[in-house]
Amino acid sequence: MTEQIPWVLVVEDEAHLARGLRLNLDLEGYRVDVAASAREAREVLSSQGQVDLIILDVMLPDVDGFELCRNLRAAGDYTPVVMLTAKSDPEDRVAGLEAGADDYLVKPFELDELLARVRSSLRRRDWERALQDDPGPEILEFGQVRVDFASHEVTVAGTSIRMTRLELELLRFFAANPGRVLSRNELLAQVWKLQNYPNTRTVDNFIVRLRRYFEPDPQRPIYFRSVRGAGYQFHPSPSVEE
Repeated sequence: MTEQIPWVLVVEDEAHLARGLRLNLDLEGYRVDVAASAREAREVLSSQGQVDLIILDVMLPDVDGFELCRNLRAAGDYTPVVMLTAKSDPEDRVAGLEAGADDYLVKPFELDELLARVRSSLRRRDWERALQDDPGPEILEFGQVRVDFASHEVTVAGTSIRMTRLELELLRFFAANPGRVLSRNELLAQVWKLQNYPNTRTVDNFIVRLRRYFEPDPQRPIYFRSVRGAGYQFHPSPSVEE
């Protein structure tokens, strides 16, 4: 069987940057399409089918990348999204992740880092597809939380919430390792598929999101705990003393 060539959609209105990204992704062996606006991106997605990865700039001429990403997730499209932003403020990066992006890069960025993140996102996509053949436990319950990994149905006290694929992958990995201290580097390697990657703030940002979803008091977490200097632990059944 012929291996399918990964298909990347670049949504970027800066023509010179879009050309450079297209050229280098072409050289890496990817199929590449370019859209200069959110409208063009929607046209590509609606007319040509499901892509494997979206590289999405925040500043677009019609709507911003945050809104486009939120709209895709609301429509049930969980294609991996690597967001590009010209702002280095933590709030801006967190906004991208909360909109449903799987990763982000601040402009200007090194090409090698972008390509590494593309490869990482595509490996996660392959891993998700492999889980369809060997999914393991599909239901997780703790506290007032119920998660169906197969259907992506997540409820807290009966109220439905929407999570991204990467958030669910992180939660699944925690569920497979209850009580074990997981370092940021291990989480990056096992969930993000990044080896020896120096930026561990990505993990911290996603932990913040899990706490917002599931902790009765996110400032005093009982399920997703920090272990100073070591990483994080998941306690699905915290004791009263804890």
